[in-house]
Amino acid sequence: MSLKLRLTVLSFMQFFVWGAWLITIGVYWFGTKQWGGEEFGKVFATLGIASIIMPALTGIVADRWINAEKLFGILHILYGITLFFLPQITTPDHFFWVMLLAMMFYMPTISLSNSIAYYILKNNNYDVVKVFPPIRVWGTIGFIAAMWITNLTGNKASGNQFYIAAVFALILGVYAFTLPKCPPQNVIPADATLAEKLGLNAFSLFKDYKMALFFLFSLFLGAALQLTNMYGDTFLSDFGKMPEYADSFVVRRSTLIMSLSQFSETVFILAIPFFLSRFGIKKVMLFSMLAWVLRFGFFAYGVPVGFGLGLIILSCIVYGMAFDFFNISGSLFVETTTNYKVRSSAQGLFMMMTNGFGAIFGSLASGWMIQEYFTLPNGDKMWHEIWLVFSGYALLVAILFAVMFKHKHDPEAIAEANL
Repeated sequence: MSLKLRLTVLSFMQFFVWGAWLITIGVYWFGTKQWGGEEFGKVFATLGIASIIMPALTGIVADRWINAEKLFGILHILYGITLFFLPQITTPDHFFWVMLLAMMFYMPTISLSNSIAYYILKNNNYDVVKVFPPIRVWGTIGFIAAMWITNLTGNKASGNQFYIAAVFALILGVYAFTLPKCPPQNVIPADATLAEKLGLNAFSLFKDYKMALFFLFSLFLGAALQLTNMYGDTFLSDFGKMPEYADSFVVRRSTLIMSLSQFSETVFILAIPFFLSRFGIKKVMLFSMLAWVLRFGFFAYGVPVGFGLGLIILSCIVYGMAFDFFNISGSLFVETTTNYKVRSSAQGLFMMMTNGFGAIFGSLASGWMIQEYFTLPNGDKMWHEIWLVFSGYALLVAILFAVMFKHKHDPEAIAEANL
């Protein structure tokens, strides 16, 4: 098996073991367990908590003491073992703590998988810029495949979705030990300060107004992503409570419909170089925010048939722009505006604000709001109003960003970044 194929399998499996439950857990939580929205928000916040704490710690371990591929394998085995316990849990509080442990093991593997791929490709004289993106795309395909398997096997409302993820996580953990060795690089100087060792020196970037503003909006956009992951599939499945839609394809195969969002993601990745060179970083980030307005707005008026079905599909299509355009252009903004000495730490800070603090904010705030204001006495959700509030939130963020964030388009900086 060639190196590129082995890394493709790694990327595919990395996101397969996440996609098997991430989009459908809401159906299990609300539909099968009949648990509340505020508790659900806390469970999704575990992704953010783990993203704040674990990547930096595991990065230090991989840099200094243990091969990255071995650490990656150990974490996935522990993640798989933890997932086996989730279907047995009978209270939302216990579910929170077990999910937090699972996310502590899983979330750092996202950055580790990239580090492993970069090291192996560079060590074998591959052009990372050209070779890595096609490998990474298979991660999205793996996520889609897991969603389809969970839905087509009738497990989107079942605890079996965690068993599916657990089995493949164990397989991936063992597979990681067969990869080429990625030894510690000891890239941190022995005389480095504690702040440098932990990557905390990047927090000095908050002293710069434009960087501080950028990181603040990163948090707001990270929150928007959680709204989609948490409630998208549950929203479509809830149409099954209406007799006229109960047997519709959208209800029976809601996860397949949601997977159109990931297909869209792969397409919009290819469009990013054109948009960045033509419109610049700020406008591309603004396009992302406006796409979130449409994403939620289309859901607000979507139904499983006719014109309403078209709106649901359009919502999934614009998701690719909403997700990709901010993540890629935001990463490029960090790359082109920070000093090389803190660039890696700054990229980590960007991810911490989106996947960490943003995820926590979006999860807890939306869970509380839906439980408090948009849940009927019988437990049904007021989805039309919920999506309109989310759309209004995204529109407010877009307007504030357009007015407050100042950044001059620099085509040469974009060209130098190989985009």
